[in-house]
Amino acid sequence: MKKGLLLLLLAVSSCQLVHRVSDTAAELFGDEVVARVGDHKLFRSELAGYIPAGASSEDSLALAQQYIHSWAEELLFLDMAEAQLSKEEKNVDKELEEYRRTLLKYRYEERYINERLDTLITDAEVRNYYEAHADRFTLDRPVLKARYMVIPADSRSFRTIKELMGSDDAMDAIAADSLAFTAALRYVDSSDSWLDALLLARELGTDEESMMKSLKNKFIEFKGDDGNIRVAYVVDLVRKGEPAPLEYCADRIRDIILSARKHELVSGLERELLIDAQNKDKFVIY
Repeated sequence: MKKGLLLLLLAVSSCQLVHRVSDTAAELFGDEVVARVGDHKLFRSELAGYIPAGASSEDSLALAQQYIHSWAEELLFLDMAEAQLSKEEKNVDKELEEYRRTLLKYRYEERYINERLDTLITDAEVRNYYEAHADRFTLDRPVLKARYMVIPADSRSFRTIKELMGSDDAMDAIAADSLAFTAALRYVDSSDSWLDALLLARELGTDEESMMKSLKNKFIEFKGDDGNIRVAYVVDLVRKGEPAPLEYCADRIRDIILSARKHELVSGLERELLIDAQNKDKFVIY
């Protein structure tokens, strides 16, 4: 019965909103009640912060209805919990205090780290870490540097572009890019950065295993289901099971070094707090 009444109230509110929607979000919202769940009331003014400025009347209405339903569902759950749970089950003081302590600790740690963290990481530090932990960077999949394109099978420029994109001459690579601009459906030159083989396979519309099997004389070439030709020229390749190139994992190493610095700062803070408290007799073990 309550659910039916709620749906009825929501339907009435929605109808009122439909009839009162205007060209601007500001005109859409007033202070009257738009929905009710038990003793809880939702006012139009409460919806104002949920509707972005400039939203159309239709979008404003849709967002308002979404908010009303979410608001109602949450309160219905809350009312049910209040009615069904025992006094002990509803006592959340301990959990709230634990959460408060955790949140305060996290916020202070965050400020402490932001004020002291050295974010400068040199190339030498990255290289030293890489060389000291090379076993951590073994590849699960190949990585490649490549130029690749998708081109209609009947394109007259296909053979020319393919020849140019497979050249080691920088001017030929530029010419391939220029010609592919008008002839190819898609052309990407990633010869200066490493690509995960899985990502390249997705770009070419196939799977990694099939793509690697089709690699011959540095070229990957096959016809897709749409009749267009996919072709890639592999400039460089590091296979699965080999150490990843330093360039490929440099960003990951920087994150690792930063994370270690943060951990050391927090650990140092904890040690200092304990030592200081012991020296001042604020922390005593009996």
